[in-house]
Amino acid sequence: MFTITDLEQLQTEHPEWQMELVDGSVLVMGPSDYESEEIILEFARLLANWVRPQRLGRVTGSSAGFILPSLEEDVEEAQKLKRNLRAPDVSFVRADRLKRTKRDFLELVPDLVVEVKSKSDRVRTLQEKIQLFLQLGSSVGILIDPDELTLTVYRLNQEPIVLQDNDKLTLPDLLPGWELTVSELWPPVFE
Repeated sequence: MFTITDLEQLQTEHPEWQMELVDGSVLVMGPSDYESEEIILEFARLLANWVRPQRLGRVTGSSAGFILPSLEEDVEEAQKLKRNLRAPDVSFVRADRLKRTKRDFLELVPDLVVEVKSKSDRVRTLQEKIQLFLQLGSSVGILIDPDELTLTVYRLNQEPIVLQDNDKLTLPDLLPGWELTVSELWPPVFE
């Protein structure tokens, strides 16, 4: 069973690997396909361009790791083990929860998590990751599926909302005034 310390050592030895720690097991992530990465970057750019000038919080990409609390009942034991370090494709943390950035993994759950399905991803696995974040305290989870051209919004104990084409994503409770037309995320075709 691996810990955060073990994962940090592996990252020192293999800085080119992107890894997550899931229930004490190291998960090595392969590179994303080009289209998925372009969508991740576009979502993060559009979000950050709204968030930063208004000083609403912080937006990060998939290299920012979050040490997650455990769902286990024995909180003290779970805290010692620190067996889960996850990194969503895009994350947002409200300013009042993270007043200063840190040069380390964060021991908190982001307010918004976004996953973009890559060519090799399974939708179910991404949905489970989003549900974990929601159970631990994230307000909103978003799954973007380039294959289906959909953006699905998840909230704890609510039915998912599927958006597509010219539908607009708004999150007034988290990002007042921000809106995103789903079709803006799809990579342009240059002729």
